[in-house]
Amino acid sequence: MKKSIAIVIVLASGLFCVTTKAGPTYSFIHIVEPGDGPAELTDGAIGEAQLFVELTDIGSQVEFTFTNIGPESSSITDVYFDDGTLLGIAEITNTIGLVEFSENASPPDLPGGNNVSPPFVTTAGFSADSDPPTQPLGVNPGEFLKITFDLQVGGVFDDILDELESDNLRIGIHVQGYSSGGSESFVNNGEFDPHQVIPAPSALILCSIGAGFVNRLRRRRTL
Repeated sequence: MKKSIAIVIVLASGLFCVTTKAGPTYSFIHIVEPGDGPAELTDGAIGEAQLFVELTDIGSQVEFTFTNIGPESSSITDVYFDDGTLLGIAEITNTIGLVEFSENASPPDLPGGNNVSPPFVTTAGFSADSDPPTQPLGVNPGEFLKITFDLQVGGVFDDILDELESDNLRIGIHVQGYSSGGSESFVNNGEFDPHQVIPAPSALILCSIGAGFVNRLRRRRTL
């Protein structure tokens, strides 16, 4: 009986705690603005270290998952897209009770976007921001946001990857909630790192469930 319980524990742990390898995942580069000092550069470094966007191919659509892996205080509050073969936002998936985003960001253009070359110009309708209260309902450490786009007729997932690499499609984010009280903007760096592994949100949830299940089995075993 003891051996059976041990086997169940191992199987449960393996079933629920599999860490999935992210699909094409991009980090972000801090947009440095004239007059930025040490505090702004520090906040920019924090964003570059812990903010990512993962792409998922879902047929005639592409899903962008924005992740803040932490641990430093920061919150993605606005998301912007500049051009590409995207047709329009099909769905926004929020972390219920933690992240709440709606279409059409305010401000309508990426703050500081004129400081990149060429200037970042948000495509009409290709933006979203967190609902009030802005920072608490943004993407804080340990949280995620999914924005699903329809593709233009004839467009495929590889087109999006090619456009990101060539900067024909750019993704911008505005980040608030830093300990300094400041806010910073970022744009994707156009580089795909095949070795970047980020636990997918679903994997984190399953790990929690699995850990709880294993603990219950262990408690029953000691009774």
